[in-house]
Amino acid sequence: MNFIEELKNLDTKDVGRWPLLFRAMAIGVLFVVMTAAMVWFVPMRSYMPDLDAAKKQQDDLMQTFDERQRKAANVDAYKAQLKEMERSFGAMLRQLPGRTEVPSLLVDISQTGLAAGLQEKLFQPAPEVRKDFYAELPIKIRLTGSYHAFGNFVSGIAALPRIVTLHDITITPESKEGGPDRLTLDVTAKTYRYLDEQETGAPEKGKGAKPAAAGGGAG
Repeated sequence: MNFIEELKNLDTKDVGRWPLLFRAMAIGVLFVVMTAAMVWFVPMRSYMPDLDAAKKQQDDLMQTFDERQRKAANVDAYKAQLKEMERSFGAMLRQLPGRTEVPSLLVDISQTGLAAGLQEKLFQPAPEVRKDFYAELPIKIRLTGSYHAFGNFVSGIAALPRIVTLHDITITPESKEGGPDRLTLDVTAKTYRYLDEQETGAPEKGKGAKPAAAGGGAG
């Protein structure tokens, strides 16, 4: 029986009955495999932290690359959105009166109440409050009239070419003698003006703008 035939006839479940030559070869092969594994594994263990760090860095770089790729793909949309924001901001900024326009705006607010059929009991501008690039001008207003007239007043304020917002709205009956349709409206109207370059960053003076003419206002 030649070597090849003997190798084919070996019983892997009964290694102890193998001929001495084959047992020696099996032990030699096993020794070589274990030695090679130890030679590879022991040095590799010292490089494992560096390998893990490199994998993490690779993942981070891939994530950064994906984010930048998405941004680059949407750069045209971002530019269009920025232009739209600048246009909207410019339109809103044009609705803020300058310092010289404030008195006429206060007159417009007062006249809006009178045009709605309301009687003005109070029209009292408070000191302006400065923000980053604009100043807020609160005005305490008290009007008397019907509920329908109050609606006309609010609609008239909304139709003004300048930004005016209404806050702290309170509606109460005027008096027992006035009847159920006679009401009192207390409201704080806020208008805004942009600060010019000389005013930006300047200390607040705390002086409120006064109307050129108060439409029958009483303190």
